[in-house]
Amino acid sequence: MIIAGIGSGTVGAFESFGRFWTFSARTLRWVFAGMFDARNWRLLAPQFYEVGNRSLPVIAITGTFVGLVLAVQAYDQLYAAGFSDQMGVLINLTLVQELGPVLAAVMLAGRVGGALTAELGTMNVTEQIDALRVMGSDPIRYLVVPRFLACLLLAPVLTLFADVCGSLAGAWVAIMLKGVPTEPYHYYTQWALERWDLMVGFVKSTVFGGIIGLLACYKGFHCRAGAEGVGRACTESFVASFIAILIVDFFLATAFMGLYRVFYGFKSIV
Repeated sequence: MIIAGIGSGTVGAFESFGRFWTFSARTLRWVFAGMFDARNWRLLAPQFYEVGNRSLPVIAITGTFVGLVLAVQAYDQLYAAGFSDQMGVLINLTLVQELGPVLAAVMLAGRVGGALTAELGTMNVTEQIDALRVMGSDPIRYLVVPRFLACLLLAPVLTLFADVCGSLAGAWVAIMLKGVPTEPYHYYTQWALERWDLMVGFVKSTVFGGIIGLLACYKGFHCRAGAEGVGRACTESFVASFIAILIVDFFLATAFMGLYRVFYGFKSIV
């Protein structure tokens, strides 16, 4: 019984894995096939509002308080080492390369990913997706591609917004509360923060947005029947997105660190 259960679970996991990549391939095929079709781009406007505009408050709050916490925790340690003027380097590099993309992606996975999974899952349970197939429309082109593109395109914008909020909040703590001189703070920050760092954050956030869009839509399309199935699909969507973001972040950070040393060598920030 135990061996049979393990075997059944393994087969099911591989089946789901293959089904997800087939789903992703079909989505990407429609993205490229419909790139120059104006009808497809018109479907994006409602998704831009859902993914972008409605996510701004939670992204702003998250970015602001992450910047505040970074500044408060960094000051004492840097002051003891004699590097308090360089607080901005730590705050901004951490936000741009690591915390900004990851935290924005987690917030999107929780708010947007859950909403997309619930919406598509309800359509699946009520057979609206099957109705689209009967009418000759591909539900992936009509339902998945706009949501995937909205997550892919707006994740970098929301990440940048979170970085700006966190950077301003950290600067406020450092300069106004801790008395760090303004000119050294900004000078060291501008010296250390390069276009490479911005590019790393942009690429990471774009990849994370695509992951969230694909996983949320996949879970919605393949949820079980009933309200319980939709609720479980939402939970699975967030958990899968969160784990995938952390795993992919590790590999991207390792790859970008290696590339930076190849092109620019090692650069100290102190």
